[in-house]
Amino acid sequence: MVDKDLKTLICTSSIPEEGKTTTISNLAVTLAQQGQKVLLVDADLRKPTVHQVMGVDNRNGLTNLLTKKVKADLAILQPMENISLYVLPSGPIPPNPAEILGSKMMEGLIDELAVEYDMILFDTPPVLAVADAQILSGLCDGVILVVRSHQTEKKNLVRAKELLDRGKCNLLGTIFNGVSGRDVQYYYYYQEER
Repeated sequence: MVDKDLKTLICTSSIPEEGKTTTISNLAVTLAQQGQKVLLVDADLRKPTVHQVMGVDNRNGLTNLLTKKVKADLAILQPMENISLYVLPSGPIPPNPAEILGSKMMEGLIDELAVEYDMILFDTPPVLAVADAQILSGLCDGVILVVRSHQTEKKNLVRAKELLDRGKCNLLGTIFNGVSGRDVQYYYYYQEER
């Protein structure tokens, strides 16, 4: 980003099982290993999995923080002692995830957390499943769309991009996930034949 620092980043996909949670979790660890203070937020308030990937408790989290049932020091956890990686799990699943993510409380929380962390990464539900990623994308600096090789259909990818564009997001790019060695060999073979 040329005119603005990139502090808040969403990772989403068009449909489930494309690897968005694994991608954003690995990115969070990598950035923290490089010395940044990173907060990984599970904003998938329908099927949260970041707590499982990071091995943290999900009793308290984002929903508790937004409803002011707990303070940040009880909701934000540090899964690894030797790096500055912090995790804000989803907390209890609410009846109205999209409303919560689009609330003024959420906007205020992001602003508040952006002061304390170098980078805040959000794991969100798939774009075609619900509007949550689209809603949250308007509050963040950028979006990464995860695409799985041999699984993501072009029509789904195009539709996901259209929906994100409607949310006025800054789509930074895609991560092509699940590429096999055979795919890479085919690419090189194809290039040599041309």
